[in-house]
Amino acid sequence: MQKWARLLYQPALPLYEGKRTTSSPEHIDISRRTAVEGMVLLKNTNYVLPLDINTKIVLFGKASAEYIKGGGGSGDVSCKYVRSLYDGLKLKGVKVFEPLIDFYKMELKEQYEKGYVPGLTKEITVPSDLLESATKFSDVAIVVLNRYSAEGWDRCDIECNNEFDPWPPKPSLPKLSGKVFPKGDFYLSFAEEEMIKTVTDSFKNVIVVLNTGGVIDCRWIRDNDKISAALLMGQAGMEGGVAAAEILLGLENPSGKLADTYAGRITDYPSTESFHDSFDYVEYTEDIYVGYRYFETISDAASKVVYPFGYGLSYTSFKEEVVRTQESDEGFYIDIRVTNTGNRKGKDVVAIYASAPRGKLGKASKVLADFAKTKELFPNESVVIPLHVKKYLLASFDDFGRICEAAYVLEAGRYEFYLGSDVRNALKIDFCFELESDEVLCRLTHKLVPVELSKRLLCDSSYEEMPRGAHRDINESFIKRMSPGTEEAIAPEVRHVDRHLLMNNLKEGASPLIDVAKGKITVDQFLAQLSDDELIFLLGGQPNTGVGNVYGFGNMPEYGIPNAQTADGPAGIRIDKETGIVTTAFPCASVIACTWNREIAREVGFAGGEELKENNLCVWLTPAVNIHRNPMCGRNFEYFSEDPYLTGKMAGELVSGIQENEVGACVKHFACNNKETNRKHSDSRVSERALREIYLKAFEIIVKEAKPYTIMSSYNAINGVRASENKELLTGILKEEWNFDGLVMTDWWCRSEQYREILAGNDLKMATGFPERVKEAMELGALKRSDLLPCAKRVIETILKF
Repeated sequence: MQKWARLLYQPALPLYEGKRTTSSPEHIDISRRTAVEGMVLLKNTNYVLPLDINTKIVLFGKASAEYIKGGGGSGDVSCKYVRSLYDGLKLKGVKVFEPLIDFYKMELKEQYEKGYVPGLTKEITVPSDLLESATKFSDVAIVVLNRYSAEGWDRCDIECNNEFDPWPPKPSLPKLSGKVFPKGDFYLSFAEEEMIKTVTDSFKNVIVVLNTGGVIDCRWIRDNDKISAALLMGQAGMEGGVAAAEILLGLENPSGKLADTYAGRITDYPSTESFHDSFDYVEYTEDIYVGYRYFETISDAASKVVYPFGYGLSYTSFKEEVVRTQESDEGFYIDIRVTNTGNRKGKDVVAIYASAPRGKLGKASKVLADFAKTKELFPNESVVIPLHVKKYLLASFDDFGRICEAAYVLEAGRYEFYLGSDVRNALKIDFCFELESDEVLCRLTHKLVPVELSKRLLCDSSYEEMPRGAHRDINESFIKRMSPGTEEAIAPEVRHVDRHLLMNNLKEGASPLIDVAKGKITVDQFLAQLSDDELIFLLGGQPNTGVGNVYGFGNMPEYGIPNAQTADGPAGIRIDKETGIVTTAFPCASVIACTWNREIAREVGFAGGEELKENNLCVWLTPAVNIHRNPMCGRNFEYFSEDPYLTGKMAGELVSGIQENEVGACVKHFACNNKETNRKHSDSRVSERALREIYLKAFEIIVKEAKPYTIMSSYNAINGVRASENKELLTGILKEEWNFDGLVMTDWWCRSEQYREILAGNDLKMATGFPERVKEAMELGALKRSDLLPCAKRVIETILKF
């Protein structure tokens, strides 16, 4: 097939001869295996699990008939089927109490007709006669609970409607959430509490399964002796119910570990206090103390943890021992021998945590420094796992110049290391590193300095006041901005082409882009023949073609530039059902993170990349790597973890897998998109240090190691400047410090001004550009042709990669 044939002609051809790979049995099995490895066994008193396959089971909770495969919005995927826990158990031949399932289905249908949506339905009270029949059927009950969240709102009843909205009216999900969960969906609803009490009072063996995409209160699981076992199923894609059934029945051994800290109350997370203080801004006053960095460091916080970061049980046991340590110039090599000491085959997660001196800058008590997952080990089998801890990861960014201004520094003192997947119970190893004097690893310059952040948390539990500067207007512009909301849902212009001879598709005298691909001319020479108007056109989104539904870029047939289509869906390639094409629904990123398995993340990426390419699409808008700063963020299901290193490494493998297919990944949302409410106007106020060490770190790892084709800037502002207009972020850090040579695109229909984005280094405006506004800025002298050329060059260079 010739270069760009899939872009130019949209052939409906399989990627491989004679067989379509999209939603193939092989890809669906990758989804199932990922789900298995990402589920976390939270509790297993007296080894009630695994269940015998002949055990009769009563399923309680409307979620047993209402499985949520993933979150909503751009993260949703159209797939050929979805299998719940009920479906999975039935496929394995387990006898389930059917009358209760039938009852739940009937009641749910009524709720849907009243406007409730899956995952935002009320728990259903079971009639006494049905309960009595269930107790006679079996003494084993599985309680299934679910939660649902989506793009555009957070896990609460608060919503912001402060601008024009062109979308058709639809039910308010925040209001519906508040109706179903009066205390907030972090907690059990009153109906759920009553249902759990009824079940635990009526059945000898009670098991809980959580079909949730984010953290919830689990004290009621840990503290209730009547609950024998609990499995965090997560939102595990189309085969999630099968994977959960296989774990419950012992056909698979659970090996997932938590990628977040599970605390008991939403107020235990320091970011909760000011999460909804304002629609206009969010203060990141907890600074670097996010997730376990807070709970393991700040006094009195440890007791608030129900299940710590890295926690997860298995049906077997493992012994971990250090067999080699070695220091190098840039880090430390630590080899770990893992032995399966139990009587079942299984996989183990090996992690090294590092502890640095608190010094002048202050540090978290431990940070994840490296990790790996073993292959499946049989009883008494051993394997040696090499881990590598980089000194750069242990360094602190000195934003106040206490040691060295705007530099990454290692402070003098002892650096100790801990072995174990769980941050709370990891054990100190004999090896340590002693640094006699402070060491500067990397000198940079100040960027994205906050001017309205009031204070930040220190490791001794106190706060320090932050220097204040002049207020920055996030709507500053040389030309009058559009009325907020009028940019929304605008489709790109379909260009007019005059009648012409069939054989004369190219502009007269033009050199086509294929000449660049063949090495006949350079990109600069190619762009030199384009007018200013044509350059501007290149910097905006283009109409859909084929099965594309979120627009493309390029699209200048008169120069032989194809229209490269993008695709949504971090949990799979999202194609509209109307096309007749269904794709593989993989587990959400929050489940993939809990696998702690880099290889399986790469498999998911490669499979998704195959489906992208087979359907003539070019850029998969994934992975989303924003940090789980607070459980309330409505999009946490789409993000990986509270830890930037785990996020960066797992998402980086996903990117590498995708791009093995010579199609692009788009890493998003750059940066600090940690709240959905009023996300297109909210200012994230955060220190330089927290930015560097927490919120930019995953992006940095991915850019440097996986080299993504594209990055998506976020809707929000950062310290008073909109992300897509932020030159210090997009040019200073991303391109100059990290040497990113790919394309930067906006998130869809952002509220930024395109000429300011071009000046900042944001190359492409999606879903459509506004060429008339860019030309106005040029006429007023705010923009020059020389500003357009670097952005246009990156658009062309990206298309050349496909």
